[in-house]
Amino acid sequence: MSNTASAKSAQLIINLFFLVLSALIVIPLLLVISISISDEKSLLTTGYRLIPSHINFSAYSMILQNPGQLLQAYGVTILVTVVGSVAGLLLTSMVAYSISRADYSYRRATTLYVFFTLLFSGGLVPFYILVTQYLGIKDSIWALIIPYLINPFYVLIMKGFMEKLPGEIYESAKMDGASEYRIFFKIVLPLSTPALATVGLFISFAYWNDWWLGLLFIDNQKLVPLQLLLYRIMNTIDYLSNNIDRVNVQIDMTQFPKLSARMAMAVLAAGPMMFVFPFFQRYFVSGLTVGSVKG
Repeated sequence: MSNTASAKSAQLIINLFFLVLSALIVIPLLLVISISISDEKSLLTTGYRLIPSHINFSAYSMILQNPGQLLQAYGVTILVTVVGSVAGLLLTSMVAYSISRADYSYRRATTLYVFFTLLFSGGLVPFYILVTQYLGIKDSIWALIIPYLINPFYVLIMKGFMEKLPGEIYESAKMDGASEYRIFFKIVLPLSTPALATVGLFISFAYWNDWWLGLLFIDNQKLVPLQLLLYRIMNTIDYLSNNIDRVNVQIDMTQFPKLSARMAMAVLAAGPMMFVFPFFQRYFVSGLTVGSVKG
């Protein structure tokens, strides 16, 4: 009887702990949404509140003044995220599969090469010259995709997972006449679903949240990604608020949505990925636990 009571007490403590932890995660998100729909004057006088004292959608109306441009930026980002995630996941898993095979003669050398690129990079100037001069993809959609196709850290995560797959399945598949490509696509990839979901989520987040590549290589306004567009809007808002005396525009700064616009852009930028993440959550957790990096 005492064991049952202690077990229930322990379960209650664990549930309370995760309830508090969940609240600490959810409350800041709700605060961001609350600030984004708050009146700017109330934010300046009363500060941030979980429940807005005066609801005002002026921040969203200002950002959405040109909805066509925003939708176009969404389209570019979605295209880059989908194509980049699929291609990057395929290339990452191929490299990881090669260096995870014990019968690959240059396994150690290739692993060292991948790990070396994790520690050192060529620098910004060589990277810019490579993309613009040698690859010739400046001001194209490929400039937003190719630079992030393979990340050595993700390769090592996939390698650690694939090394745990039993080597007997490769031998039996070869005895049945399966080629390396058939083994990879029909056996290895289906067994690597948790690792693929985990790494794929990392890759998609990297593409979705990137604005740096667009800032470096994109001049065509039709190819501006979402994060870069929001970054430019925020810079414009900061410039207007800090140089109102130099700008020939009559603006009431107590009503100009500077603070709320920051949170509104955070909602617009992060919102779609917040809806995608729960569908991959169980794969994400299992992928992190079984895909530990090994030497």
